[in-house]
Amino acid sequence: MDAVRVALLREVLAGTRWPSEARGFAGALRSCVVPQGGGLLLVGTRAYEPWHLAAHLVDEAAWSGRPELAPTLVRHEVPCGAPAHLTVGLGRLEGAGRGETLLVVAPGAADECLLERVHGARRAGATVFSLDGGDPEMHALAHEVLTVACAAGPPLLPAQPRAAGPGRPGDPPDGTESAGAEPVGAEAAGAGPGGANGPGGAGEPGGAGESGGADAPVDVDFDTVQHLVSAAAGESALPAARGRRRFRDRLSLLADRLTAPPPARW
Repeated sequence: MDAVRVALLREVLAGTRWPSEARGFAGALRSCVVPQGGGLLLVGTRAYEPWHLAAHLVDEAAWSGRPELAPTLVRHEVPCGAPAHLTVGLGRLEGAGRGETLLVVAPGAADECLLERVHGARRAGATVFSLDGGDPEMHALAHEVLTVACAAGPPLLPAQPRAAGPGRPGDPPDGTESAGAEPVGAEAAGAGPGGANGPGGAGEPGGAGESGGADAPVDVDFDTVQHLVSAAAGESALPAARGRRRFRDRLSLLADRLTAPPPARW
């Protein structure tokens, strides 16, 4: 997800807990990984492989100049003929230890095999982060947790196709996408089925236009939170408090980032 889409997503979720909690979780992850010089292991469940989070973290690592953020994607099953960087199996977790960080992405309950390996990695000294749907057993193992209670549902913004390349997972092959179809247009921005004035939109009760709507609980899908976390992981510092900059200033910063030349190693 590019910087403009991330900015739009944060505008849509402004006033909810998600931007700040995603930044806090990502900041803790960054402060753990960068001083160690890398060692970030990313693993999902047997039913959910965090392809897009891996790809976005690789992008953020390049754009932020922090190669330590680029993860090693650990897979439950490695198909024959997979690229070298996608052939890391669960056995890698057995060797995880001090100085390494394990990020577990689990929308549903983790199975016994994964829990056992995560427990072993923690006992060996690895730091465990969990982005999950509220699994209490995973919470008991993790040092840092970000829970997405509403793990199902379409993302608020449409995703862009990922191009695979060296060190980049790209899109899942063979239709193994972890999320379903994604909406576009006004509905994608959270306006509701009828747009800003439709049911659930800004002009209807319960929408963003209703008094107090910004402070109301907002359910977001799992992929949306992953976008927020990956974008925040590459930030060098917490941004200024909301309201201190004009919208034009924020757009200018986004334009500077988008027009900057790519890192030399690309």
